[in-house]
Amino acid sequence: MRQNALLERSLDFAVRIVKLHQFLTGKQREFTLSGQVLRSGTSIGANIQEANYAQSKADFISKLHIALKETAETEYWLLVLQRSGYLGDRGDSLLTDCRELKKLLISSLNTAKSSR
Repeated sequence: MRQNALLERSLDFAVRIVKLHQFLTGKQREFTLSGQVLRSGTSIGANIQEANYAQSKADFISKLHIALKETAETEYWLLVLQRSGYLGDRGDSLLTDCRELKKLLISSLNTAKSSR
């Protein structure tokens, strides 16, 4: 997958996470879990952006690995929020997008590693 497409998907996801945070803190009055998901969910795209300016192939792979770890953490927080009853119907869509990002990152990492 092209890096720009991956970056676009992660940016769109980050915007959804920001809106989720606004909803959770405003309407649900939930601050702890919403802060966790905000940090990890917006960090995904930031690390992909950093990977685009990596100093080496190893640095590129390292940044994508960090993005992958942040994706796994975000998935965890979304599951906690969903099972706690905070997300309602919006949880399924966010989880689907998060898992899709995870698959895309794994694919990008496999491609980067095979072309060393």
